[in-house]
Amino acid sequence: MESLTEESLTRGLIVLANLDSDLAQILETLGPPPIWSREPGFATLVCIILEQQVSLAAAKAVFTRLSGLVVTLTPENFQTLDDAQLKRIGFSRQKILYCRGLADAIATGQLDLNQLSRMDETAIRTQLKRLKGIGDWTVDIYLLMALQRPDVFPKGDLALAIALQKLKNLATRPTPAQLEAMTQHWQPWRAIAARLLWHYYLNNANSYKLNHV
Repeated sequence: MESLTEESLTRGLIVLANLDSDLAQILETLGPPPIWSREPGFATLVCIILEQQVSLAAAKAVFTRLSGLVVTLTPENFQTLDDAQLKRIGFSRQKILYCRGLADAIATGQLDLNQLSRMDETAIRTQLKRLKGIGDWTVDIYLLMALQRPDVFPKGDLALAIALQKLKNLATRPTPAQLEAMTQHWQPWRAIAARLLWHYYLNNANSYKLNHV
């Protein structure tokens, strides 16, 4: 399956700038966004689960403490940690459950993360959403950042909603359904549009805190 590259990022930015003058303004003012990639695998999915509904800084702090407990963050190593250890470093009860479920699925062969790169988006979404605690936002972020798919837009992302509200001078923050509708014409480069909006958001970070839904 096609993955985003520096070349296709540049190409997509040109297309988006021609499609939407507000995106063109971000590009002109701030320059291209970072490509923002993450290593595919268990550790990245755990990190994304930790980022659900909390600030990125808080999630990063927990993930850093987790990485200090195990030399390599594999499903098997994660399962050697007990609930008390995980709670001490900042895991909630629910996120312990979600990450244990993910580790179990991989360790027992129910989920093969290496196969995902060869699958289409619908199949990946089906595979991952079978697991408790993994919904569309988590899958979207994994598709966008770990698998570098070019046409993914996390419609449940609060930062993207805030950025679009500010960019388009909307009276109210768009809902996930409205976000999906508003971004259809950016296909097949919606993941690049998301990067532009995060770029814009982070450069206005004094106005609001970065949280995900």
